Amino acid sequence: MCHCLECQRRTGAVFGGQAWFAEQRTTISGTSTRFTRRSDAGRSVSFRFCPVCGSTVYWEAEAFPGHIAVAVGSFADPTFPPPTHSGWEAKRHHWIEPPRAIAIHHSD
Repeated sequence: MCHCLECQRRTGAVFGGQAWFAEQRTTISGTSTRFTRRSDAGRSVSFRFCPVCGSTVYWEAEAFPGHIAVAVGSFADPTFPPPTHSGWEAKRHHWIEPPRAIAIHHSD
């Protein structure tokens, strides 16, 4: 889960939920629209959106080469496992409980 303000704006939620997969083990099909921006740490992040409804489907981040993030909501599966990592917690809404596993803290 990402608490950065850009993920909050992009999703319209208090954090962005994502599942990361190795790019070589991932198959993408269909068309998408791309938007690339710089992260708070200065690295590029390319988001892919459904050209019909505008939903974020997946993205690639320079910080995680060889991996693709898929928006957890895209799975439409309430049994999807809970998050295990949390980033940009300085921007976390105080009432959101971070995962009990590893919290990734960024100073940027």
